[in-house]
Amino acid sequence: MSSTIKVALLGFGTVGKGVYDSVETHQGRLQSILGKRVEIVGILVKDVMKQRDIDSNILVCSDIEQILQIPNLDVVLEAIVGVDTGYDYLSRAMDKGIHVITANKELLAHKGRELRQKAEEQGVRLEYEAAVAGGIPIISTLKHLLKVNSIVRIEAILNGTSNYILSDIRENKSLFRDALIQAQEKGYAEANPSNDIDGWDAFYKLMVLSEFVYGAQPAWNQVAHRGIRDVDLTHIVAADSFGYRLKHVASIEYQDGVVKAAIEPKFVPSSHPLYSVEGVDNAVIITGDLIGKLSLQGPGAGALPTASAIIEDLVNVFQVSDRKTLHPDVTFETTTGKEVQEWLLIGNLLDSDSIIIHQQKEIDGICSSRVSGEEHEIRKLIETSSNLSGYRIEGVEPKSKEALVV
Repeated sequence: MSSTIKVALLGFGTVGKGVYDSVETHQGRLQSILGKRVEIVGILVKDVMKQRDIDSNILVCSDIEQILQIPNLDVVLEAIVGVDTGYDYLSRAMDKGIHVITANKELLAHKGRELRQKAEEQGVRLEYEAAVAGGIPIISTLKHLLKVNSIVRIEAILNGTSNYILSDIRENKSLFRDALIQAQEKGYAEANPSNDIDGWDAFYKLMVLSEFVYGAQPAWNQVAHRGIRDVDLTHIVAADSFGYRLKHVASIEYQDGVVKAAIEPKFVPSSHPLYSVEGVDNAVIITGDLIGKLSLQGPGAGALPTASAIIEDLVNVFQVSDRKTLHPDVTFETTTGKEVQEWLLIGNLLDSDSIIIHQQKEIDGICSSRVSGEEHEIRKLIETSSNLSGYRIEGVEPKSKEALVV
């Protein structure tokens, strides 16, 4: 039996270098846990001529086939971007009997089922903790610590960039564009931030969670999906006056054999676990039928948090057996729109028999109204009214009493 675990890195950007450095600094700890030395034997890069601080004994190349031909390679750790290339590399690794660990949430959202099927066929492991919530061990918690619980609901902040922008707008009274520029200057947002601010990064992560927990994804057009691009300072100020904070919330819920998913900005009250999650932090709230609510919070991005998740996956490959999904027979549906919800509407609210107004305030000449009504009626009202924005209030019971105006 070999005394080493041979590992190859696919990509040597921020995440790849973080993994490389962490393996070196934690070698003693890894060896004491696994009983073997973890040895990085190959690194795939785009430009082999670029100067990097890498041990000269490690193969550095730009050809995936050279990596896969390394004798007795045990695991590849994928930290690149893109669906097609990532799928090709990981599929070829699995075909050679090599375990794979990935941080590529877009790849998993598009091709996760195919990769899991191939892993099962080839008798290898596919792990992806780092693809969902950065350094938060959400997959490990669901896989290893909640084996008996049925997962009824998951609510989460899954994108650190969006959360940072919303926090900056609220704390510093920033305009959206200024908060975005600040996030880019600090390295929290890409030069093209569309995936973050349009909600796609969090969307992909939610689909990965759905596939893991329930064994399937909803049709993407069935998911209520909205980013934060249209959020305005006036919306944040209005929320604050009612004691709410605006968060970009991803949620998935299982009830009576049916799963519903949504991701959009929502107001949360001070009693809600997501209320105090600020900056680039992510947070996940798991509701199980036995445990009730369990909250996890931590850094959602960055070299070391992501490296931590990848290395924990590496340990799990050689220590812990895999686990099947919790609800293999579920159906997915969109909300019917008949559910009564509570919303905060900001702007000119026209008279409507379809909603109940519970509270109104005027701030800097802009009216804000706390209302309740059927979801489809409220969304229709927003869509058909000029200068009216609205956000669902999460974590409160919809009011059914008569209107109360103060």
